[in-house]
Amino acid sequence: MMLAMAATYCLGQAAGAPDQQRQAALALEQQGRNVEAEAAWRVFLKAHPTNPEPYAHLGLLEARQEHYKEAVPLYRKALALNPAFPGLRLNLGLALFKGGEMKQAIVEFKPLLKSQHPGSPEAERLTILLGMAHYGLGEYAAAAPYLKQAAAHDQQNLPLRLALAHSCMWSKQYQCVLDTYHEILSLNAESAEADMLAGEALDEQKNHAGAIEQFRAAVKANPSEPNVHFGLGYLLWTHEQYPEAATEFQAELTNNPNQVQALTYLGDIQVHLNHPEAARPLLEKALRIDAGQELAHLDLGVLFADDGRRDDALRELSVAAKLAPEDVNVHWRLGRLYRAMGRTSEAKAEFDKASGITKAADSALVDKISNGHAKATPAAAPAEK
Repeated sequence: MMLAMAATYCLGQAAGAPDQQRQAALALEQQGRNVEAEAAWRVFLKAHPTNPEPYAHLGLLEARQEHYKEAVPLYRKALALNPAFPGLRLNLGLALFKGGEMKQAIVEFKPLLKSQHPGSPEAERLTILLGMAHYGLGEYAAAAPYLKQAAAHDQQNLPLRLALAHSCMWSKQYQCVLDTYHEILSLNAESAEADMLAGEALDEQKNHAGAIEQFRAAVKANPSEPNVHFGLGYLLWTHEQYPEAATEFQAELTNNPNQVQALTYLGDIQVHLNHPEAARPLLEKALRIDAGQELAHLDLGVLFADDGRRDDALRELSVAAKLAPEDVNVHWRLGRLYRAMGRTSEAKAEFDKASGITKAADSALVDKISNGHAKATPAAAPAEK
């Protein structure tokens, strides 16, 4: 819609003295006869090689057919002939944006935004485009201010607020997530996606009870929302509430039988509950889908070791160690396995790795506590001489 509006504007401004070839090309274009319109504009271009208008219209015809990569060089040729051609730079930015060339689209949109009157419809449109271009690039901290400004001008735009909440979440602006969540609730009180985002933000703020409550609300709002049961199950798993977590992971698998993380964590719960026969097929299926699941390799290694299948256990634990070299549990398990196999030097190396990781974590915690205490304690008054 924005592309069509911009094109109409630039074509209206470009109208000049009547020209039979030009009018014929315009008529064909307006009738949606794209192939014939393109041929007519190329005839006009041949007669007027320094006129930017045929290049602009040829670009528009390509863009209307969603041939955005083909539209871009045509728009650029038109701009080279007349950088001030009305509406053309916006069309170029839109073609780049829709063609996935977000960085180049931002280059075009930024100066356009600066040239617009603040609060105008054109400025609001460009603000959204810039926010979504940064969002598309994964530049969430850069996207958030644009999306926040756009949301402030459009009080009823739910998708815009969801994009803002995601941007704030992924750029670790957790209070922004919660503020946006309350705005979303005023538009849709039953938004499972918003409940999940709020739950993630609360969990990052160490409000675990609040996070679980939000995910329960998300499950109630839409039990079919992708990953909603997994999110609740994961929070319960982190607090070792295994039976209820297992119920949630199973519900996620009912919605999506190939949700690899739900398979992995449900398998891990079965290991914790000492149900190896239930755990193994879940873990093996998870690894068939995604061989990069470190926890699944670790748990299979544990199961194989318990069954006396030491070579299989060593294979799985070695893979887990490569995937997660800082996981102290992996090195501890490898150390125990090597010791049971009589490979004492390798066992010692793994136990040393586990000890080193633990000591480093303890040291970091002590430093954090000490620094926090130093900041909270007023400086002592100098002693009197």
